[in-house]
Amino acid sequence: MISAVLVLTGLGISMGAMLGIAAKYLAVEGNPLTAEIEEMLPGSQCGQCGYPGCGPAAEAVANGEAPVTLCPPGGKALAESLAEKLGVAVDLSAVEETVPKIAFVHENLCVGCTKCFKRCPTDAILGGPKQIHAVFADACIGCEKCFDVCPTECIEMRPVKPTLQTWYWPKPAEAA
Repeated sequence: MISAVLVLTGLGISMGAMLGIAAKYLAVEGNPLTAEIEEMLPGSQCGQCGYPGCGPAAEAVANGEAPVTLCPPGGKALAESLAEKLGVAVDLSAVEETVPKIAFVHENLCVGCTKCFKRCPTDAILGGPKQIHAVFADACIGCEKCFDVCPTECIEMRPVKPTLQTWYWPKPAEAA
C-alpha cells in the first residue's frame, strides 16, 4: 500500500515537472497588441460585429482585417481610441452613437415560439415552448438578436433606465 502511494506521488511530481518545463519552453507568444485591443473592447461577447466574441474581433482589428469601427456597443469613443492606438485615420460618419438598450417582452403578444430564447447569447430570456417569455434585465447585453427573430414583434428594445448603479454625470457643454 505504501509503495503504491509513493509510486503515484513520484509519477505526479515527475509529470508536473515535465509539464512545467514544456509550458516554459514550448509557450506560444501572442500579439500584445491583440491583448490591449481586447481590453479596450466592451467584453460583452454579443457578436454584433460579426465575430463570435471580443477576442476574435480584437485579433482581426490588430491584423488589419477589420475596421476600427466594427463594435456597435463601443460607439464613436471606442472607434476613436482604437484608431489612436493603431495610428490609423477613421471616418466616424457611419458610426451611430446609441444609448444602451435592453430587451422587453410584451406578454400579450408572445406566443412562446422560443426563437428569441435560442438566439440569446447570454441566456437572458426566460421561458419555454408555448409559454410566455420574460427578460432578465441584468443579463441582457442589448445585442438585438432576439428582436430580429421575433415573428410576432413582441420584443421591444428599451433604453436602460438610470439607477444609482448606472447613472453618470453628463458631459459638460463646450464653451462657445
